[in-house]
Amino acid sequence: MGKMTTVLCGIALDNPVIPASGTFGFGYEFAQWYDINCLGTFSFKGTTRDPRFGNPTPRIAECPAGMINAVGLQNPGVEKVIGEELPRLREVFHKPVMANVSGFSLEEYAETCARLDGEPQVGWLEVNISCPNVHGGGMSFGTDPKAAAEVTRAVKRVTHKPVIMKLSPNVTDITAIARACEDAGADGLSLINTLQGMRIDLRTRRPVIANVMGGLSGPAVFPVALRMVYQVARAVKVPVVGMGGVSSAEDVLEMMMAGAVAVEVGAANLVNPMACRDIIAALPDAMDRYGIKSLEELKHS
Repeated sequence: MGKMTTVLCGIALDNPVIPASGTFGFGYEFAQWYDINCLGTFSFKGTTRDPRFGNPTPRIAECPAGMINAVGLQNPGVEKVIGEELPRLREVFHKPVMANVSGFSLEEYAETCARLDGEPQVGWLEVNISCPNVHGGGMSFGTDPKAAAEVTRAVKRVTHKPVIMKLSPNVTDITAIARACEDAGADGLSLINTLQGMRIDLRTRRPVIANVMGGLSGPAVFPVALRMVYQVARAVKVPVVGMGGVSSAEDVLEMMMAGAVAVEVGAANLVNPMACRDIIAALPDAMDRYGIKSLEELKHS
């Protein structure tokens, strides 16, 4: 059996598979189906300083080889996450967890990250500057190198834990954003978030999603995600977490060959709640099939 361990920003993972934020709740919801301690870690539901109801419904539109969502960062706010969600998670998950943070101003990003930085179970802060489904926040920070750097610096000033900046694919040159975040002190980068898309209902002649546009995810985006991970991994020295359409052990290996040190799985969890467990179980055979003795060797592919 090949060695599946990897290291993300100085923290060892038993394997590289990480459920992506927004597709795995706060973890304990999935513990009813399997022991989630088999995961490398997971990124919990995107958290903002204040509670958010999210976008109006409908929020989901199906499409070939994927889905479009415009949930709009619905969450109970950082105080309830710390007071209610993390204690429930501690009962079922015994590894460091990745906290995903969104905001609408530099102050909000910093305040939310500072609160979560004080939580012992939080191992990494994944700072989302790439959400396409909210107005006036999220992606507006992630499409400009200067703004992305400002968020990075604001968060780094108030935290001690590794900061991973989550990048948007909805840009002309993702490497420019990546380098700006690295120069501003980011400990790692994760990519990609969803691509902007939409569907129109032929009967009503109106957009299916109330928000008009949403984020496209699923297998359809995998080749784009792989390309961007490949580009960013060669443009920066900090570790890269790859994601976007990953749904199999082979996809994980491909992402790692592109330069990722760990891999997040998103939409696949919504199709099959056991997706990450199944991918982890299939990983040793996939490694054997392609003569991979250790995931470490893929860094040098």
